[in-house]
Amino acid sequence: MEQTGLRNAACGIETTGLRDLASLRWNLGEAELVETAIRRGEGRLTAHGALVVTTGQHTGRSPRDKFVVRDAATEDRIWWDNNKPMAPDAFERLYDDFKAHAAGRDLFVQDLVGGADADNALKARVVTEFAWHSLFIRNLLIRPSEAELEGFVPDLTIIDLPSFKADPERHGCRSETVIACDFTRGIVLIGGTTYAGEMKKSVFTVLNDRLPSRGVMPMHCSANIGADGDTAVFFGLSGTGKTTLSADPNRTLIGDDEHGWGEDGVFNFEGGCYAKTIRLSAEAEPEIFATTRMFGTVLENVILDEKRVPDFDDGRLTENTRAAYPLHFIPNASATGLGQHPKNIIMLTADAFGVMPPIAKLTPAEAMYHFLSGYTAKVAGTEKGVTEPEATFSTCFGAPFMPRHPSEYGNLLRDLIARHEVDCWLVSTGWTGGAYGTGKRMPIKATRALLAAALDGSLKAAEFRTDPHFGFQVPVAVPGVDAAILDPRSTWADGAAYDAQARKLAGMFRANFEKFEAHVDESVLGASPTLALAAE
Repeated sequence: MEQTGLRNAACGIETTGLRDLASLRWNLGEAELVETAIRRGEGRLTAHGALVVTTGQHTGRSPRDKFVVRDAATEDRIWWDNNKPMAPDAFERLYDDFKAHAAGRDLFVQDLVGGADADNALKARVVTEFAWHSLFIRNLLIRPSEAELEGFVPDLTIIDLPSFKADPERHGCRSETVIACDFTRGIVLIGGTTYAGEMKKSVFTVLNDRLPSRGVMPMHCSANIGADGDTAVFFGLSGTGKTTLSADPNRTLIGDDEHGWGEDGVFNFEGGCYAKTIRLSAEAEPEIFATTRMFGTVLENVILDEKRVPDFDDGRLTENTRAAYPLHFIPNASATGLGQHPKNIIMLTADAFGVMPPIAKLTPAEAMYHFLSGYTAKVAGTEKGVTEPEATFSTCFGAPFMPRHPSEYGNLLRDLIARHEVDCWLVSTGWTGGAYGTGKRMPIKATRALLAAALDGSLKAAEFRTDPHFGFQVPVAVPGVDAAILDPRSTWADGAAYDAQARKLAGMFRANFEKFEAHVDESVLGASPTLALAAE
């Protein structure tokens, strides 16, 4: 077998169990990976030098095809209501078949790190079938130094073979696509999908399992830091503005998607960003737009015009078009990936019902309630069959990546908020003046002004009112922001229609939270919307 590239000769491919390979290319850089990807027909260069690829039938993650090995170590630790179990013998057959499938192939390896905090870092060895997958994960995780590579010993091995087709009967899975996680041995097998985000989220999932036992809170969030060292954390599901709002030219970006909060503060899990690009513009998001014109960036499912210029308004392949780039492509990105304990926590929701105010102040109990709820809303047309706004509740703002019960993460978060006296805010980047289809999207200028006031501390001095439906505190007036949008009901043409919509959403919150009622105390239960008040 031919092997090239810098590696630890004393801890080589034998750690993966793979054998009889044609060739193995270790820790290649951007230039070699881009050249190889183009030569192999995996992608094309844009007019500006980025690599554009397509991911076939899978243009997003496949959460229904993700499994966790259920063994003696995981039996009582994993939240099985949310994680599909795989028997150890089924995983062993799958692993054997992966090894057989890989034999005779040219593969790529990246030795990388998840976690900028050395005390909580996860060393990940990622083996891929595609050169562009190797570039993708090299962009997204933290790159060790050459000296560190020479002594690299992995904690986690990921093997990603898109051409492998699983057999549900033999492998105990659902379809030909499989993402199988063996937490005990530190192995993840990905087959039957070309979507590269599965690798990134597998690292996140493993960290979500490992860190809570150390008292470290894993978070699906972006984070940035001000000139005075004040860290802000932004929780939010896809499409709520997590990446956009944390990319603030006046603040240093720690990271855009995954972080830990431990004894010494906040730390990025990643070394890159995975930004949505649908309808991306240089005017609205200049820092992110600039990365799409840089060599080394990977553009997923982005349509090119006849001059090979990306058309970010074209979503014919998917609305989930993406750019994967290293963090240093953002001019004001942190070089360390570290921040102090947060001063502010922002929970983002894209409320398509047009009910939520653009910002609200949360008590610690309310913060835990909304963290466990993880609310946002899908809009009509984004998925087949969605004809009106549809509530989405993804606990901890990342249910697909949460191996443990949400109460573990929620209690950790509440304890950290209380210990460090963190201010918490709920921000809606959704619709105002009516639901989706009638109202309009919350002006990003207003959202940024409200966030700036929250982060600089001035918003705490504002006059607040109590929301009659949700009970949280809403500012009455904020300099530079149209006071009308601070009172959602006043923006609707029909106040009674607003009340009906608010009661509907409040009921959805309460119904969703029933599964958590036995795991929280009275103060958190008291943060539920009060239907009696909402009906007045």
